[in-house]
Amino acid sequence: MNGHSPGYRRRGAVIVMVAAGLLSTATIVGRWSNTPAGPLLALDIIAGVLAWLLTPLMLWRPVAATAVLTVLAALSPAVTPPATMGALEVARRRPRAVAVSVSVAGVVAHAVQGAWRSNGDMSYGWWLALVVIAYGALLGWGAWAQAREALVRSLEERARRAEAEQGRRVAEARMSERRRIAGEMHDVLAHRLSLLATFAGAMEFRPDAPPEQLSKAAGVVRSGVHQALEELREVISLLRDDDPDGEGMHPQPVLADVPRLVGESRDAGAEVLLHDAVDEPQQAPPAVARTAYRVIQEALTNARKHAAGQPVRVTLSGGPGTGLEIEVRNPLSAPGTLPSGGAGLAGLTERVSLSGGRLDHQQSGGEFRLHASIPWPA
Repeated sequence: MNGHSPGYRRRGAVIVMVAAGLLSTATIVGRWSNTPAGPLLALDIIAGVLAWLLTPLMLWRPVAATAVLTVLAALSPAVTPPATMGALEVARRRPRAVAVSVSVAGVVAHAVQGAWRSNGDMSYGWWLALVVIAYGALLGWGAWAQAREALVRSLEERARRAEAEQGRRVAEARMSERRRIAGEMHDVLAHRLSLLATFAGAMEFRPDAPPEQLSKAAGVVRSGVHQALEELREVISLLRDDDPDGEGMHPQPVLADVPRLVGESRDAGAEVLLHDAVDEPQQAPPAVARTAYRVIQEALTNARKHAAGQPVRVTLSGGPGTGLEIEVRNPLSAPGTLPSGGAGLAGLTERVSLSGGRLDHQQSGGEFRLHASIPWPA
């Protein structure tokens, strides 16, 4: 009962005292009901009362209380019930060596008791054998109870650990999903804002443009700002768990959206040449299509930032079973005026790597080249 609350122990003490009192009373009545009263009756009553008063102590000090009860058991059979209860409590709560020592002391005490007190018609040898069997059974019972409690504690600890591990895995999964969402929206917003900056720059440096062109550019900026705000609202909602299932997200991009993406860059004044030689693009798995789209989107964004005004060539090829190949080339020029976080290509490389592909980029012969290979299962 170690570690239990005081109220639990008080209830246990009441139960132990009631049980010990009833058993000791039954023992005294059984021995003296057909025997004339004598001095030994007074000894049994006194020893029984002392043992009854000591029984609650075995819940707090089982070894000490059982030692005193064992000594009293050598004097009177009325103490046998409390003494054996104490031996069981020691066997349940203390190491095996201590429990064996207490049980051996109990057998010796009862051997002394049997040597000078009558045991009815039973011979001393048989009576002592029963005592030894009884204490052996108490030892076994206590060892079983102790092993069971240890097993229960072990299972509870394993359950707590499993629950904590599950909670940790869920938290990691949620954090990974939030990072994925944040990366996805970074690509979208970076592309959108770079387009807006391009249109705004054109309006700033060409104030003498025809009114219809300025009006069209202003409309594009207004529409782009609205879309950027909507996309920003979505990612904030997702990261705050307001929309845990992502139901408020726009449909994920597919390969068929690449021409529209290129068209947006052309509308912003960029010269983009697209060569699409993909077999069965509509059958591309969502992960493959999304990764390819983000690669091209980031490449076009980088071209606007660092090679403004230079032509960009985008080549798509491959199909089911052969994989998807993406190549984006543009001549090098002086860095643009748009700010760069420096993490776009690193995030893109990680995205392609997570899909099982490979991405590399290099500057060679006055040209910047980005190449990505993305697996596409048959």
